[in-house]
Amino acid sequence: MLIDYHTHHVRCGHASGELEEYVKRGIEIGLTQLGLSDHMPLLHVDPATYWPEMAMPMEELPRYVEECLHLKEKYKDQIDIRVGLEGDYIEGYETEIAAIINAYPWDYVIGSVHFLGEWDISDFRQLAGWDGKDIYAVYTQYYEAVKKAVRTGLYDYIGHIDMIKRFGFVPDRDTWELEKAALDSVKECGLAIELNASGLRHPCKEMFPSRRMLEYCHKVGIPLTIGSDAHQPDRLSQYLDEARELLKSVGFNEIATFSARKRHLVTF
Repeated sequence: MLIDYHTHHVRCGHASGELEEYVKRGIEIGLTQLGLSDHMPLLHVDPATYWPEMAMPMEELPRYVEECLHLKEKYKDQIDIRVGLEGDYIEGYETEIAAIINAYPWDYVIGSVHFLGEWDISDFRQLAGWDGKDIYAVYTQYYEAVKKAVRTGLYDYIGHIDMIKRFGFVPDRDTWELEKAALDSVKECGLAIELNASGLRHPCKEMFPSRRMLEYCHKVGIPLTIGSDAHQPDRLSQYLDEARELLKSVGFNEIATFSARKRHLVTF
């Protein structure tokens, strides 16, 4: 069972490659399941005046879903395509997010925190946002947002749950209590998380989440899925061999898959 549930394509503005290129690449490398999961359109900022190339325009969302469903049918004998969305959590916009989620036949919706207010902490162009800030306070704000995302009931799993470490900003004290509290919320609400391998190509040089978070997930029974977070077709499944080996070394032998918003655990 080879899967990759986290991918982005040209519509989002900061990735390249058409959806069909990802499908053909998935077939080429032998994926069993391919999740198409582009970013939800921006809701809380004006795309015309905000940083460019952040997410697909709202008018592209139905076209995205239509194309995903078309490719799912077209290639059904060669690869199992799952239609997903990375549904950025924006505090105060839960109703608008729910409207998008409820309007389409998703197989799964990833809950990810990228924004703290109007600051996208995942955008390398916005690194100045860290200037003068208490790093631990930013981590605290981030994990509070993660817990709020979990408790909305909008999502099937949480993406790159410790992504706040992406650019290598590390507090002067341990963040385990913040991480544990976020994972406890995931467990309490019956969600899964992903092992997102893309951290290996970022300054943190570590997958999302860390091994200690994975070990806690195994201890308390939080299911895991995996994704490459590919933004180019040739990066599809990048580092996922290492991700599977890491999960096995922690003790996992099952991985979460999703269909029509239902979670299924399969042996890998």
